[in-house]
Amino acid sequence: MVESGRDPAGRIVVEENGHVLLIGVDRPEKRNGFTPKMFRELATAFTRLECDDNLRAGLVHAFGDHFSAGLDLPSVAEMRKRGELLIPPGEVDPFNLREPFRKKPVVAAFKGISFTLAVELMLSVDIAICAEDCRFAQLEAMRGIMPGCGATFRMVERAGWGNAMKLLLTGTEFGAAEAYRLNFAQEVVPAGTEFARALEWAQVISVQAPLAVRAILENARIAQTNGLTAALAHVESTQKVLYNSADAQEGVRAFVEKRPARYTGA
Repeated sequence: MVESGRDPAGRIVVEENGHVLLIGVDRPEKRNGFTPKMFRELATAFTRLECDDNLRAGLVHAFGDHFSAGLDLPSVAEMRKRGELLIPPGEVDPFNLREPFRKKPVVAAFKGISFTLAVELMLSVDIAICAEDCRFAQLEAMRGIMPGCGATFRMVERAGWGNAMKLLLTGTEFGAAEAYRLNFAQEVVPAGTEFARALEWAQVISVQAPLAVRAILENARIAQTNGLTAALAHVESTQKVLYNSADAQEGVRAFVEKRPARYTGA
């Protein structure tokens, strides 16, 4: 039963917490099954994160007992039959699969049922925190489709061919401990504490020098997509810019004066 006044297609709720943008998946009455509307709103939230200079990190979380049961197939299938994109052109792709690539870090907190696109989101963010009660599964092969948001190659990259294929080809469920073992998640915490822990990490990131954080993310992505030579060239061209930034000068002053740095992103 959907509460009176709530859109049955769900929503993405955004809220600023200091320099952190909280991005909440809000359709708990359907285990946060993703509709086309929710994909669009998620992309809008990620675009806001990228475009707002006050925001330095994002935190994706979910309302209710579960992160997401995956796609709301009846609503998504017709779009996909027509070859329509779930992420509108011009918006930032939350799964970081196409340009413009995300330049700001994102942490995510997972809990309960976290199927299909939840796994793919876990693989696409920068730090994934999982509650001990997480249940993960990549179920597309059971539905006659394939993962479309990066699992087919990111699982292989993180866990190796055999481990990835065991999960991708069978839809077998796995828990938080296995996600951690396979390098899909960075930390497992007691159920109910995942949001607070993820927020801690996002806040730690948000007080670092923004230009440096973005440069680190970009260099790591270049290494993954274009190789070591391209990444080394990027380091050389970027370091001069960083060393001449106001933030780098503030970093030196803070070091000398033995105090926390106060970065502005300039």
